[in-house]
Amino acid sequence: MAATHSPMLRALAGDRPEQTPVWFMRQAGRSLPEYRELRVGTRMLDACLTPELAAEITLQPVRRHKVDAAVFFSDIVIPLRLAGVEVEIEPGRGPVFANPVRTRADVDRITAIDPADLDHEAITAAIRIITAELGDTPLVGFAGAPFTLAAYLIEGGPSKEHLRARAMMHADPESWNRLADWLSRVSRRFLEAQIDAGASAVQLFDSWAGSLNPDDYRAHIAPHSKASVIDLPVPVIHFGVGTGPFLGDMRLDGITSAVGVDWRMPLDEAAAILGPDVTLQGNIDPALLQAPWEILEKHVLEVLRRGRSARAHILNLGHGVPPETDPDQLTRIVELAHAQQGLGA
Repeated sequence: MAATHSPMLRALAGDRPEQTPVWFMRQAGRSLPEYRELRVGTRMLDACLTPELAAEITLQPVRRHKVDAAVFFSDIVIPLRLAGVEVEIEPGRGPVFANPVRTRADVDRITAIDPADLDHEAITAAIRIITAELGDTPLVGFAGAPFTLAAYLIEGGPSKEHLRARAMMHADPESWNRLADWLSRVSRRFLEAQIDAGASAVQLFDSWAGSLNPDDYRAHIAPHSKASVIDLPVPVIHFGVGTGPFLGDMRLDGITSAVGVDWRMPLDEAAAILGPDVTLQGNIDPALLQAPWEILEKHVLEVLRRGRSARAHILNLGHGVPPETDPDQLTRIVELAHAQQGLGA
């Protein structure tokens, strides 16, 4: 694992290093020409499960942008693929499942698989390669949160409102809870495999939690997300999109070291909600990566300013890097943040 004096790990512990640490969600991949060249002829999930490929893709943005953390190149549906679920990433659409989980019998079928039996050797092999090159730069592992994984499984693919998933938690709460419990154990095993291989921190992604109301999140989702990450031996970052109405709950009763904030809420407002004992991560608007530099620069400096309201701040985007992003914009953000001497401390 990376040394605890790294700016990223110091920020996760609540310290303010001299420079604000920076990394980007989805920094490994689509925006980099070297990634596109490497991926020619290889399907997304196959690349994730080829250790040498996954390692090289993880390392590319660290070399190019000089970010303060690597994020493991994988996909939130990889643990489901390891469980034998038939899923593919369709370009321009996302994960598509051949057999959606919609009935009690479907839930019986999938939850009969024991997460403890899943083979993570491709994951651990990739991380061993990555950490050997990273040195003191930490690697962030990640997993999908139970609701987001359930939303994909139940809908059969991407959805705007996740109506079937939200319906199941009310129409058949027993099946919902069995499925969500199974997914929390699948995600936890995926995270544990990454940690055991050398990840220094992990992030739990709940990309679709914003489709929920606060009461449903608290009653039907938060307990399962908490089970995914409780008592892990490394810092935990929890990120969701559109979670402003229940942002305080993203702390998962104090388990998380940091909460990721999307672009909708200024960081000083988020800090007022989350309190003084959690680190904030975020929250550059990904749309502004397409803006002229003088506009993006002003925005980044404002994000850094507002981030001082928290105990510590990790600069990131409010969601992932769009594929059409000019990589030079990301490099300039890192350089700008690192040039703000004393802003972190």
